[in-house]
Amino acid sequence: MDADKRRQLRDAFGAFMTGVTVVTTNDREGNPIGFTANSFSSVSLDPALLLVSIDKRSANYENFTGCSHFAVNILAEQQKETSNIFAQKMEDRFALVDWRKAASGVPLIDNSSAWFDCSLHQVVDAGDHAILIGKVEAFSSCGTAGLGYYRGVYFTPYQNADSLIGGPDVVVSALIESAGQVLMVEREGSYTLPSRRVNQSSVSETLNKLIGDLAIEASPGFVYSIWEDRQKNQQHIVFLCAQPTGSPQPDVRQAQWYNLSQLDTLPIADSALKSLMNRFVRESAVGNYGLYYGDERQGSVRHFALKAS
Repeated sequence: MDADKRRQLRDAFGAFMTGVTVVTTNDREGNPIGFTANSFSSVSLDPALLLVSIDKRSANYENFTGCSHFAVNILAEQQKETSNIFAQKMEDRFALVDWRKAASGVPLIDNSSAWFDCSLHQVVDAGDHAILIGKVEAFSSCGTAGLGYYRGVYFTPYQNADSLIGGPDVVVSALIESAGQVLMVEREGSYTLPSRRVNQSSVSETLNKLIGDLAIEASPGFVYSIWEDRQKNQQHIVFLCAQPTGSPQPDVRQAQWYNLSQLDTLPIADSALKSLMNRFVRESAVGNYGLYYGDERQGSVRHFALKAS
């Protein structure tokens, strides 16, 4: 393939929005090594397998294809610089980031959105790359939003939320799921999500204050729904929030947990919210989530996250 076709193909691949990871292991002398990759995917839940690819021209190709363990660190929104560090040729990348060792001895990047400690399950030859298939031996997720990558540039689905404000009266809501349950609030015989108006604060500050007042360990993920309520002249922004891996489901005095199967029976007066919750139940069953944009009556949904089956 000539250079122009390669560039066009690369740009076409870039139309697929991905996350950003740093893949790490140790070289033969035990020194930590790593590289930035967005060619990451889950493969199987049982057994727990994932994959990432490495360029055969990489200086660390032999180390990664011959290692016993490697780690995949999913970078958080705030870790653009970490991504850049591991994407460049540097003498000692690990001197520029905070990291620690996993149980297997491979490096883990601190403050990552999630990490997976893997044994090398299989190496598959794939043209000018090799595919590393890892068996997940340990993992953790802190529930924070990951760093996105689209057409050669980074995007941050949570931190850019303030740019979404388009009206004078903005209401921020948190859709918090834990162990197959969702946190709902009862108000005057009807149910709604934990919500707060944006007054003098920013959207992100308002959401953090809302979660803080609930006294719950949860982190904002991505924007799940944006709609205009034209009758009330309000703009609603709903964030899908997650709890860290293994965190307990606490009692919340001003709200109550409900199983996803119960949501259909709850009296929800707001028809737009009722439609949103019905969509969430359907999407959570397959792990294929989307962003709704419209008004209280109609709009469109763009799906962007699909889990392995």
